[in-house]
Amino acid sequence: MQELKEEGIVAVSEAMRETLRVASRLARLEASNILILGESGSGKGLLAKFIHKNSRRGRMPFIQINCAALPRELIESELFGSVKGAFTGAHADREGLFRQAENGTLLFDEISEMPIDTQSKLLRVLQDQEVRPVGAMTGYKTNCRILASTNRRPEAAIKAGKLRDDLFYRISAVAVHLPPLRERRDDIMPLANSFLRRYAAQANRTLNGFTPPAIERLVTFDWPGNVRQLQNEIQRAVLLCEGGEVAAADFSITNVQTGIAMPADEELDPNFTLLEGVERNAIVQTLKATEGNKVEAAKLLGVGRQTLYNKIKAYGIET
Repeated sequence: MQELKEEGIVAVSEAMRETLRVASRLARLEASNILILGESGSGKGLLAKFIHKNSRRGRMPFIQINCAALPRELIESELFGSVKGAFTGAHADREGLFRQAENGTLLFDEISEMPIDTQSKLLRVLQDQEVRPVGAMTGYKTNCRILASTNRRPEAAIKAGKLRDDLFYRISAVAVHLPPLRERRDDIMPLANSFLRRYAAQANRTLNGFTPPAIERLVTFDWPGNVRQLQNEIQRAVLLCEGGEVAAADFSITNVQTGIAMPADEELDPNFTLLEGVERNAIVQTLKATEGNKVEAAKLLGVGRQTLYNKIKAYGIET
């Protein structure tokens, strides 16, 4: 099957091609908000860009908001804008992301991580199509398409109080599911080869691909961290590889049956779930590869430093 590339998305598998076909149809439904469902690292942001580019707004701005990363005390100013003097530190008018995305597309990435009180204000904006900057007496009409994504099951997020049900119904006029990498294994090697070319060029290295055992390991691993984990694994392998090809020994994933990398001197706590075991051992292997350098390990794992520190403590990893 021929490889299809769209907006950075590699689609060889039928599952991914069907996802793109659905997304293409939804892109043309101008009036509808779209909710993208998928596991962490599966490429929800890329799919949102694909939808934007294939819509009539494709030449207009695309703004992606990481709802989990916005500081709580500044999130409303960041979204809606603010006027000078509205709060301590507001030394000038702030435009806000709704204004920046005018006539384009606004993606609320991991929307269930947005504070509940901000969700209620966002709902009002979506209902009235009007934005009022923080501290302003009047608002302005807005015209941008809303996309949202979440790695949670919406029903569970609503039940847990992480997502307002009325906001969910507003943003999920239609939904598209992005399959995890383990359900589209035909995409693994095209993605791996693409990442290999990128990181080999960045490292000024000439690498001629993967050895057969390395390929087998890549295509049989379950990739709980999806495309992001694969990307980080290839980047790490490029840095550690000593030959002209990436070998199986260059990977931190060593058990293709369970997906758990199990160093000889590490035993898995029986209280860990399978996914926690994968995560813990990936951290152990990456820390060994970086000789305990947590900053470099966080970069290779694709997480923030504080997140890595918290997981090291939670899993009782000696560094």
